[in-house]
Amino acid sequence: MEEIYLGRIVAVGMTESGKVSAMYRVSSRSFPNRKAVVKESSVSIVPKEGHEGDVFKNPYIAYNCAKIVGNIAILSNGSHTDPIAEKIAAGMNIRDALIYSLAVMDYEKDAYDTPRIAAIVEKGSKNGWLGIIRKDGLDVRCFELEPGKCIHVSTYEHNIPSCHTKGDFKATSAGSACDFVLGEGDFAHFTNAVTAVCAVENDSGFAIAAKDKE
Repeated sequence: MEEIYLGRIVAVGMTESGKVSAMYRVSSRSFPNRKAVVKESSVSIVPKEGHEGDVFKNPYIAYNCAKIVGNIAILSNGSHTDPIAEKIAAGMNIRDALIYSLAVMDYEKDAYDTPRIAAIVEKGSKNGWLGIIRKDGLDVRCFELEPGKCIHVSTYEHNIPSCHTKGDFKATSAGSACDFVLGEGDFAHFTNAVTAVCAVENDSGFAIAAKDKE
């Protein structure tokens, strides 16, 4: 497979043992000096030490990329993570929370009109949600997940939710899911990986992990 730059990527999948997973990968050519900071029920993308001034060059590069709300994991490429989580916490269903938040926030008004993307999974469900708001439209879809498979959408090129990645999802934990989206399976052909954040269903809800590309 030819190497390709997709920008930021979110994915939903299911481990071979039947655990749902939501995944996010930062791929960047302009601002690669970033890391993920994991907290108890959320994860933030921030500049690495010595590169804090990058937020003045582009205000979109620092944000909460993951939040756990009850039995639901939300991962995204921007500040829309928070309103999606707030709407779900207030009782709105996943589809409507995605549609509402993406429509209100709209695509990023940077030099590339970067789309906003999001992935959502729920513990005990076999479904995964992917959403994107581009300059030319809004697309939110629900997929029935299958063991050992995942589906992704990205800010560039693969920017319509569909079954781009169909197999080889061998992850068994949040950490190995990070390894997968950073450079395994089809993801090995997607360039400029920076860091990954993944949530995988466990007995108590979701385990979260983050890893930088080595």
